[in-house]
Amino acid sequence: MNLQKTIKEPIEFKGVGLHNGIKVDICLKPSEVNSGIKFKRTDVNVADNIIEANYNNVHSPVLCTKIKNSDGVSVSTIEHLMAAFYLEGIDNILVEINAPEVPILDGSAFDFVEAIRSFGTEEQNFPKKFIKVLKKVEVKEGSKYISIEPFDKDLIIDFEIVYKNPLIRTRRKKFRFGDGEFASIYNSRTFCLYEDIDQIRSLGLAKGGSLENAIVVKDNKILNDDGLRHRHEFVEHKILDCLGDLMLSGHRIFGHIKTSQGGHQLTSLHLNKLLSDQANWELVTLSKKQKDQKNSQYNRPIAVNA
Repeated sequence: MNLQKTIKEPIEFKGVGLHNGIKVDICLKPSEVNSGIKFKRTDVNVADNIIEANYNNVHSPVLCTKIKNSDGVSVSTIEHLMAAFYLEGIDNILVEINAPEVPILDGSAFDFVEAIRSFGTEEQNFPKKFIKVLKKVEVKEGSKYISIEPFDKDLIIDFEIVYKNPLIRTRRKKFRFGDGEFASIYNSRTFCLYEDIDQIRSLGLAKGGSLENAIVVKDNKILNDDGLRHRHEFVEHKILDCLGDLMLSGHRIFGHIKTSQGGHQLTSLHLNKLLSDQANWELVTLSKKQKDQKNSQYNRPIAVNA
């Protein structure tokens, strides 16, 4: 994890946008050291069709994460792909896309992660930088909150969801990046309540949503024939979203996050508050010795789509 990383060769995906229902092709391409993560809209004819995956470019993060450049060119629902980059250690990549929304695929990051592993990654001869949190930073909105505090050379996300629904209820899960247990995180699909579907669609969203790419819960029943992939799928999908949004910092983070009823908007507000004050954080690199000590922690398990 000490050196920056890109992919070895281009990777293509086809799918449909969850919210706009538009068919979309994307191609992930290797990128140079220190270039970061960028999206390129190949379907628009403007001077600047590049959108940097940066927290400063986040725009109206309602039910998904959307980024937009100064020319108004945007791409949305980037969070699952960004989470795949976070989990797989990708620092530099170009995402070419011919529509305004990343394909939802199965509603998780499974296909993205498996493809990256299948095609392979390549270390680049330049050190990876990490954001080290120096002091606690918190954002509250009523009963919702998110905070981060210092934690040495690792990331912990302690996430709580609170629903009145009798099946989802209140659930809490703690994820530690250094443990290397990623499969249940990237396998977790997006979900919604059946009674919310009409309201969501009245906003012009979820046009591409179906039981093939989302878990739908009605009262105490899951409408998907295959049910849940694992018992913590609801809360672990929220952790997946959080990882994707954190990747918009441009680096991985050393810190301990605690959040209740969080989402894209709250994470975006928190990331802005954290990074807007240099007293809150600093950029660090891992020494060779530290890398060797942590190697065993980053051995990833074989993925199982269960």
